[in-house]
Amino acid sequence: MNLTESIKRPTLHEELVERLRNLVVEDALKPGEKVPEKDLCASFGVSRTPLREALKVLASEGLVVLQANRGARVTEVTPEELENTFPVIATLEQLAGELACERLDDAGIAHIEERHKDMIAAYKTRDRQAYFQANQDIHNALITAAQNEVLESHHRMLAVRVRRARFMVNLSDKRWAQAIDEHEQMMEKLRRRDAKGLGELMKLHMLNKFVAHMKALQT
Repeated sequence: MNLTESIKRPTLHEELVERLRNLVVEDALKPGEKVPEKDLCASFGVSRTPLREALKVLASEGLVVLQANRGARVTEVTPEELENTFPVIATLEQLAGELACERLDDAGIAHIEERHKDMIAAYKTRDRQAYFQANQDIHNALITAAQNEVLESHHRMLAVRVRRARFMVNLSDKRWAQAIDEHEQMMEKLRRRDAKGLGELMKLHMLNKFVAHMKALQT
C-alpha cells in the first residue's frame, strides 16, 4: 500500500456534469424544457460559471442546446436520433464483446456473473431500478474489459442517449423477458469465451432494444 498516494476525489466540474446529466437522462429535466440555471445554482451551492461549464459538456453530448443569451434548453428525443444512435452503439457493443472475451480473466467473468445474478433477482421481483442498474453495470464491465479507450469514450457518449430513451418509455413485459433471455445467452457465450458469438448477441440485443423503444414511442 502506498501511504503517500493522494486520495482521488471527483472535481466540482465532474460532479456537476454527472448531476446535470442524470437530471436530463432520468427525465427530471424534460425535453424542450429550459434549464433553470438559477434554481440549480441554489440547489447545488455553486455559481453560474461552473454550472455553465458543465452545461457545455452536456451540449457536446447532445443532451442540451446552448442558446445565445437565453441559457440552455433540453433537447428532444426523436425517432431520428434513435435511428442514428442504436446501430452505431450496437456495432460498438459487438466489438466490445469480442475483445472482452479475449481479455477478461476469470475474476472479471466472476464479477459479471454476480451482477447477472443480481439482475435476474431484480427481474423476478420486478424491481426495474435495480434491474436497470445491474444491466448497466454488466454492459459497462464488458466495455471496460475491451481495453480500448477509443471504443470506450465513443460508447460512453452514445450510451447516455440510450439511457435517456430508456427512462422515457415503458418497455413491455414481453420485451423484458426477451432481454433476460438474451442476457442468459450472452453469459453462456462469455463463460465459453466464444468471442464471435458474444459479439453477435450483444449487437442483436441492442438492435432488439431499438425496435422496442421505437414501438413504445409510437404508442
